[in-house]
Amino acid sequence: MSEAATMERPARPKRQPKPRARATAESLSRQQRDISVSEFFAKNRHLLGFDNPRKALLTTVKEAVDNALDACEEAGTLPNIVVAIEELHAPALRANGDAQASKRSAAAAPSRYRVTIADNGPGIVRKQVEHIFGRLLYGSKFHRLKMSRGQQGIGISAAGMYGLLTTGRPMVIHTRPDARKRAHHIELAMNTKTNRAEVTVDRETDDFPIARLRDLSPGTRELAGRDELLAPEVFSTGTSVSIELEGKYQRGRGSVDEFLELTAIANPHARITFVPPAKGASAPDEEEPLLNDTKEASAPESDTQTAESEPPASITTLELPGVTVFPCGIDELPPETKEIQPHPRGIELGMLLQMLKDARQARENTSLYAFLQEQFSRVSAASAAALCKAIGVTSRSRVADIDHAAAERLFHELQTFKLPPPPTNCLAPIGVRQLLAGLLKGVKAEFYAASSRDPAVYRGRPFQIEAAIAYGGDLPRDEPARVIRFANRVPLQYQQSACSSFKAVVDTKWRNYDLQQPKGSAPIGPLVIMIHVASVWVPFTSESKEAIADYDEIRKEMKLALQECGRKLGTYLRKRAKMKREGERRDVFERYIGEISRSCEALTGAAAKEVYEALQRQAKRRTAMADQVLDDEGKVVKEEFDESVLIVEPTSSAQPEAAAAESVPGRSRAGGTAESDRAPAAKGQPAAPAPNRMKKGSTEKPGGKAERPRDAQASSATPKRAGKPNPRTHGRSSDSKPRGDSEGLFEDSGR
Repeated sequence: MSEAATMERPARPKRQPKPRARATAESLSRQQRDISVSEFFAKNRHLLGFDNPRKALLTTVKEAVDNALDACEEAGTLPNIVVAIEELHAPALRANGDAQASKRSAAAAPSRYRVTIADNGPGIVRKQVEHIFGRLLYGSKFHRLKMSRGQQGIGISAAGMYGLLTTGRPMVIHTRPDARKRAHHIELAMNTKTNRAEVTVDRETDDFPIARLRDLSPGTRELAGRDELLAPEVFSTGTSVSIELEGKYQRGRGSVDEFLELTAIANPHARITFVPPAKGASAPDEEEPLLNDTKEASAPESDTQTAESEPPASITTLELPGVTVFPCGIDELPPETKEIQPHPRGIELGMLLQMLKDARQARENTSLYAFLQEQFSRVSAASAAALCKAIGVTSRSRVADIDHAAAERLFHELQTFKLPPPPTNCLAPIGVRQLLAGLLKGVKAEFYAASSRDPAVYRGRPFQIEAAIAYGGDLPRDEPARVIRFANRVPLQYQQSACSSFKAVVDTKWRNYDLQQPKGSAPIGPLVIMIHVASVWVPFTSESKEAIADYDEIRKEMKLALQECGRKLGTYLRKRAKMKREGERRDVFERYIGEISRSCEALTGAAAKEVYEALQRQAKRRTAMADQVLDDEGKVVKEEFDESVLIVEPTSSAQPEAAAAESVPGRSRAGGTAESDRAPAAKGQPAAPAPNRMKKGSTEKPGGKAERPRDAQASSATPKRAGKPNPRTHGRSSDSKPRGDSEGLFEDSGR
């Protein structure tokens, strides 16, 4: 065909696209279906703390330990908890490729672990096992106003769901609620579509406590041989849960090891036995846990240390091959808490309408007068009658007769009516003595202070703030202060910057207490800050319970507690700096006393010894500040110190202390007694001993020896004493001797 004919061919019309089918109301309605809460959290498991393998392992241990502690305390039993992590298989290396890259990839890949937590609590009745371990948002703590570690009924069932998703293995539960009967062995898996558990194994067994846990390591076999691990008489009742999951075990900050160490600090009444994986990893670039190394902490400081100066065995962490034991520090449970009713100031209008509706359905003839007294705390009979009168009804008016307008008037009256604050017997704070004992055990410092605020209220819910600080000692001096956060005795290890506790630390003006603080940051220096929030309902920022919401009332109480501790620290540092300056003045005097004494003897014939002693007395009188003993308010005292402050003498050699003293205002370099504090003796006679200045909580024995208090809590909060004088009593350093010829003064004069 010719080119002209081709050009004359008409173009084909374009094909029109088919119209797209539009959705209709009927087609959209067929796509709608309800979403199970377990199905939602299976897709959003990062909300529960399972966003990476290392954190997933920690969250699993945390939720199980919290439940175990709550169960034991409610049953009135001292908790004895065993945490065992077994590595089932290591990640496989690649068959080809770079060997080093394969090893790095294998180290970063998660491994499969079996996590087992056993307790000696009351156990769980058989019909409740599926609901507790196989359903999300099911529990006994959500609807009650009483301090507890668990709140939402999500944690342990979410851990089982994560294990099922990553390994396909069900949870294994052993529980014995009756010591006279056999234990129940149940294996179950959660159906995320229905939020219900599917039981695959259900039988009775005599294997409780689980015998396999006694043979995991040489340390467990040694403890089991002494009946100190899973003893049948101790675990006559209780529960154990085993979960297989993909995780990553690694020591350091934010690890299982640190969580258990901090839990032992906040719960000194609990005994916790930890069996780590046989091949536990510890990355070299990871920071070490907060607490001191166990072996170093338990080793004696010197061969001459007395029996009174050694810490009690009950608070010494025991480390054996393949097992670590955090024993009981005290043999008493925390104060028993009681459930309270909501406070009228903490409710909202919708909540009040629902409460009125529920009361009407429960009992139709309920009067408003009785309703106010039964459903709210701190509403007396007189207050209920006054509230009824204020909204224009009588005390005999029924709840069913209260319409929406009357309910709104009642709500506004409840917000303005003068009522007492809610009761505080629903809280169980740690206590000042135990805060100091925990810091003293875990942090090597020279100054400790604690503060406990009076209970306060947010949204009608009572809460109490406790704070403690540790300063100096072996803490790093060029790094930001370490902030340790607790909520209802549970450590919070993640999302620090989003937590109200950390924001309160940043808002506190630490420069007023002689500390460096960059703008918008924590203070810089050798400082550890501990904050504990005790409440019937802790307002966490997410379901993973890692940070506390920033309520104004809570942050205000935190700042006040920190400021109280800061004032004690600032007073201590300022007074110590002044004592140091006075000691340096004395050094200047003493530097020339020997030469002046000899010159006076040559000129006037006066005895050099008498001149020396007179000048020495004048130097001490004019610099008496260097020998004073201070309390937590900076006042001179001659008696025991306040129980909220501890100051310990350094235990290291003089050389490290000398270097530390130069960077800490007012800190003596050696902590020993300076020669200038001893009066010069005649030749052949012993020098007069230095005065023995004592610290808080000690009583004096003949010979100047400090005796430890007998009380168990006091002994745990009292520092070690090895017969050394208190460094606070010397503003001058111990190595600054009189620099004249005072040592040979009397030998030259023949005295």
